[in-house]
Amino acid sequence: MAYWLIKSEPNVWSWDQQVAKGDEGEAWTGVKNYLARNNMRAMKLGDKAFFYHSNIGKEIVGICEVCQEIFPDPTDEKWECVKFRAVKKLQRPYSLEEAKNNPKLANMALVKMTRLSVQPVTEDEWDEVLQEVGK
Repeated sequence: MAYWLIKSEPNVWSWDQQVAKGDEGEAWTGVKNYLARNNMRAMKLGDKAFFYHSNIGKEIVGICEVCQEIFPDPTDEKWECVKFRAVKKLQRPYSLEEAKNNPKLANMALVKMTRLSVQPVTEDEWDEVLQEVGK
Protein backbone atom coordinates (compact mmCIF):
# COMPACT_ATOMS: atom_id res chain seq x y z
CA MET A 1 0.00 0.00 0.00
CA ALA A 2 1.15 3.53 -0.78
CA TYR A 3 0.30 6.78 0.98
CA TRP A 4 -0.68 10.12 -0.52
CA LEU A 5 -1.97 13.57 0.30
CA ILE A 6 -4.76 15.23 -1.69
CA LYS A 7 -5.63 18.89 -1.39
CA SER A 8 -8.90 20.72 -1.80
CA GLU A 9 -10.05 24.19 -0.93
CA PRO A 10 -12.84 23.63 1.62
CA ASN A 11 -15.05 26.25 -0.02
CA VAL A 12 -14.80 24.23 -3.28
CA TRP A 13 -14.82 20.64 -1.93
CA SER A 14 -14.69 20.01 1.82
CA TRP A 15 -14.08 17.01 4.03
CA ASP A 16 -17.77 17.04 4.99
CA GLN A 17 -18.75 16.85 1.31
CA GLN A 18 -16.31 13.97 0.83
CA VAL A 19 -17.84 12.13 3.79
CA ALA A 20 -21.35 12.72 2.44
CA LYS A 21 -20.44 10.78 -0.74
CA GLY A 22 -20.24 7.60 1.37
CA ASP A 23 -18.80 4.38 0.00
CA GLU A 24 -19.44 5.55 -3.58
CA GLY A 25 -16.70 8.14 -3.14
CA GLU A 26 -15.93 11.08 -5.40
CA ALA A 27 -13.82 11.51 -8.51
CA TRP A 28 -10.81 13.76 -7.87
CA THR A 29 -11.39 15.92 -10.94
CA GLY A 30 -9.82 19.10 -12.24
CA VAL A 31 -6.19 18.18 -11.58
CA LYS A 32 -4.18 19.78 -14.38
CA ASN A 33 -0.61 19.36 -13.25
CA TYR A 34 1.52 16.64 -14.83
CA LEU A 35 3.28 15.62 -11.62
CA ALA A 36 -0.02 15.42 -9.72
CA ARG A 37 -1.52 13.43 -12.61
CA ASN A 38 1.43 11.04 -12.58
CA ASN A 39 0.97 10.58 -8.84
CA MET A 40 -2.67 9.60 -9.47
CA ARG A 41 -1.54 7.17 -12.18
CA ALA A 42 0.60 5.42 -9.56
CA MET A 43 -2.32 4.97 -7.13
CA LYS A 44 -3.80 1.53 -6.51
CA LEU A 45 -7.08 0.39 -4.96
CA GLY A 46 -6.85 0.64 -1.19
CA ASP A 47 -4.04 3.20 -1.11
CA LYS A 48 -4.63 5.75 1.64
CA ALA A 49 -4.51 9.54 1.34
CA PHE A 50 -4.59 12.39 3.79
CA PHE A 51 -7.36 14.87 2.93
CA TYR A 52 -5.92 18.38 3.25
CA HIS A 53 -7.88 21.65 3.34
CA SER A 54 -5.79 24.13 1.34
CA ASN A 55 -5.92 27.94 1.41
CA ILE A 56 -8.55 27.99 4.18
CA GLY A 57 -7.35 26.10 7.23
CA LYS A 58 -4.19 24.63 5.69
CA GLU A 59 -4.55 21.39 7.61
CA ILE A 60 -4.92 17.64 7.23
CA VAL A 61 -8.42 16.77 8.40
CA GLY A 62 -9.09 13.17 7.39
CA ILE A 63 -8.10 9.96 5.64
CA CYS A 64 -9.43 8.77 2.29
CA GLU A 65 -8.94 5.58 0.32
CA VAL A 66 -8.60 5.03 -3.40
CA CYS A 67 -11.80 3.28 -4.49
CA GLN A 68 -11.28 3.53 -8.28
CA GLU A 69 -7.98 3.69 -10.11
CA ILE A 70 -7.15 6.15 -12.89
CA PHE A 71 -9.83 6.93 -15.51
CA PRO A 72 -10.62 9.85 -17.83
CA ASP A 73 -11.60 13.01 -15.95
CA PRO A 74 -15.29 13.56 -16.78
CA THR A 75 -14.78 17.34 -16.56
CA ASP A 76 -11.91 17.28 -19.10
CA GLU A 77 -11.16 14.01 -20.87
CA LYS A 78 -7.66 15.22 -21.83
CA TRP A 79 -6.82 14.62 -18.17
CA GLU A 80 -7.34 11.76 -15.72
CA CYS A 81 -8.54 11.27 -12.17
CA VAL A 82 -9.06 8.67 -9.46
CA LYS A 83 -11.94 8.19 -7.07
CA PHE A 84 -11.62 8.48 -3.28
CA ARG A 85 -13.94 7.57 -0.43
CA ALA A 86 -13.66 9.02 3.06
CA VAL A 87 -12.44 6.57 5.67
CA LYS A 88 -11.91 8.49 8.90
CA LYS A 89 -11.80 11.99 10.31
CA LEU A 90 -8.62 12.71 12.26
CA GLN A 91 -9.04 13.21 16.01
CA ARG A 92 -7.83 16.74 15.38
CA PRO A 93 -6.60 18.64 12.33
CA TYR A 94 -2.85 18.66 11.69
CA SER A 95 -1.76 22.05 10.39
CA LEU A 96 0.82 22.96 7.78
CA GLU A 97 2.54 25.02 10.47
CA GLU A 98 2.87 21.93 12.68
CA ALA A 99 4.33 19.95 9.78
CA LYS A 100 6.83 22.72 9.03
CA ASN A 101 7.92 22.76 12.69
CA ASN A 102 8.33 18.98 12.93
CA PRO A 103 11.91 17.97 12.03
CA LYS A 104 10.69 14.45 11.19
CA LEU A 105 8.60 15.97 8.37
CA ALA A 106 11.27 18.32 6.97
CA ASN A 107 11.37 16.43 3.66
CA MET A 108 7.62 15.86 3.35
CA ALA A 109 6.21 17.08 0.02
CA LEU A 110 3.61 19.09 1.97
CA VAL A 111 6.45 21.13 3.44
CA LYS A 112 8.72 21.28 0.38
CA MET A 113 6.19 21.43 -2.48
CA THR A 114 3.32 23.33 -0.91
CA ARG A 115 1.46 23.95 -4.19
CA LEU A 116 1.32 20.35 -5.47
CA SER A 117 -2.28 19.15 -5.15
CA VAL A 118 -1.65 15.38 -5.22
CA GLN A 119 1.55 14.25 -3.57
CA PRO A 120 3.22 11.15 -2.15
CA VAL A 121 3.64 10.60 1.59
CA THR A 122 6.22 8.16 2.93
CA GLU A 123 5.19 5.51 5.45
CA ASP A 124 7.31 7.24 8.12
CA GLU A 125 5.63 10.60 7.39
CA TRP A 126 2.20 8.94 7.48
CA ASP A 127 2.96 7.32 10.85
CA GLU A 128 4.38 10.56 12.27
CA VAL A 129 1.28 12.59 11.39
CA LEU A 130 -1.00 9.93 12.87
CA GLN A 131 1.10 9.78 16.03
CA GLU A 132 0.95 13.56 16.35
CA VAL A 133 -2.85 13.66 16.12
CA GLY A 134 -3.40 10.68 18.40
CA LYS A 135 -4.56 8.44 15.52
